[in-house]
Amino acid sequence: MAEEYENLPADEITEHLKNGRLLTINRCKRNGLIIYKPHHAEFAGPGAAVGGNCDLDCQRVTPVGNLSLIVPETFDDRQTAYKIRIQWLRLMKKSTEYDDPLQRAEKLMFQFENFFDSQTLDQLPDEAFALLVGVFPQTIKTARAKDD
Repeated sequence: MAEEYENLPADEITEHLKNGRLLTINRCKRNGLIIYKPHHAEFAGPGAAVGGNCDLDCQRVTPVGNLSLIVPETFDDRQTAYKIRIQWLRLMKKSTEYDDPLQRAEKLMFQFENFFDSQTLDQLPDEAFALLVGVFPQTIKTARAKDD
């Protein structure tokens, strides 16, 4: 059975990532991690690798949902987790393909609304979403207001 960590404080998760520790987002739960980098943020969802060489420049994190992290045990587990991380990056990239900032914000919110419940999304700061798609937090606030 793989080693599992649930509900770790964000600063402890950040330290694991900065130190190069490779973990995987539990694929059996609706959870994820927003990873803040120097100039943007990335989202890693269920099954995705976090840490390792990918996130040495991590500045902080925001857990999404009831975060559960697992230590991948085998080479195949690690390889699969990296492939899933790439899939999540590609999904997030689809939100950035719009020139209009409000469209980018709306597309991102739509993607997250299809995966997480509104209570989970309401707990996430506008800044986190803004850094995922390169818009101002106020643009996220506007996109959220359109959904209400």
